Amino acid sequence: MMIRNARFLAIGFLFCSAAVFGAGGAPDKPIEPADPVIEAARAAIAKQDWVGAQKGLMDALMRNPQNADYHNLYAYTTRKGPNPDLDVVFKHYNEALRIDPKHRNAHEYIGEAYLMVNNPAKAKEHLATLDRLCFFGCEEYDDLKKAVAEYEARQKR
Repeated sequence: MMIRNARFLAIGFLFCSAAVFGAGGAPDKPIEPADPVIEAARAAIAKQDWVGAQKGLMDALMRNPQNADYHNLYAYTTRKGPNPDLDVVFKHYNEALRIDPKHRNAHEYIGEAYLMVNNPAKAKEHLATLDRLCFFGCEEYDDLKKAVAEYEARQKR
């Protein structure tokens, strides 16, 4: 009995070790540096400086138009800022999703934008996409699901 328990412990240790190191847990794996454009945009967003964030992101998009994160955040700051131009918002969210179809934030945020224009069916399409992308659940799915539920509750009043 004791030998069998020791075998189970040894096998368990091997599986845990393989999972850690096989999933990129090796200590020599380099850490990617933070993107200064994204960091500056997030700092401006935290201060609700929508126009400042938009300017920095637009400058970055001129240099790197294939960056899905820049398109996503530009659309987000435009949507959240004063007098949102929803044509611009949808253009940039869609561009982010063209570049990276699995961009979870873009799916969440475009879903929220669809709720702004009273199109819950399109929002639910992006919610379904997030459900597929977030196999074990994710914050983006939870946030959009909550936004859809709140939208539907307001419509029932």
